[in-house]
Amino acid sequence: MKEEDLTRQYKAVAIGGSAGSFSVLTNILNQIPADFSLPIIICCHRLKHIRSGFIEALEIKSTKKVTEPDDKESIKKGCVYVAPANYHMCVEVGNTFALSTEEMVNNSRPSIDLTLETCAYVFKDKLIGILLSGANKDGARGMKKIKEYGGLTIVQDPTECTIDTMPKSAMAITEIDYVYPVNKIIKFLNELHNYQNKT
Repeated sequence: MKEEDLTRQYKAVAIGGSAGSFSVLTNILNQIPADFSLPIIICCHRLKHIRSGFIEALEIKSTKKVTEPDDKESIKKGCVYVAPANYHMCVEVGNTFALSTEEMVNNSRPSIDLTLETCAYVFKDKLIGILLSGANKDGARGMKKIKEYGGLTIVQDPTECTIDTMPKSAMAITEIDYVYPVNKIIKFLNELHNYQNKT
């Protein structure tokens, strides 16, 4: 990890994942500090008809409170937000969420691409985008957009993924900054936290 990638004043972390990513998400949320100051915006493919249990399962091991945002809710520092089942979750200028039930994108709702692309547009070079294990190409276009706006891009090492289609799809269309196993993703977030607390 380059020092300049730690010293940048980021405004948000956006994480996408699908098949095989749930255990990775719980690991990340369990091992980052409770006072990690950046908002974490998560879009994960989930069963659309099962409304309860997902957030609760994430929160059991999380050091931080995990919530599903309401439409037009403001994004606050230090909060963890997860796209609700069967809703697209976008970020709007003014740092608010927009939820919709518009048509599926990449056969998915929520669409990781929509979340990452709108985060890229709003946060630009102050965004960290992380793409985890998954079985389709959703998220690849979003990571490309983050890179185009100057944000930092990280994908889970495909050799470690339960299903490697998602990170490999991103790597095929974008020069990803870092290809990391989960423990190095966590190490980066913790180092980022420690550095920002010093400044």
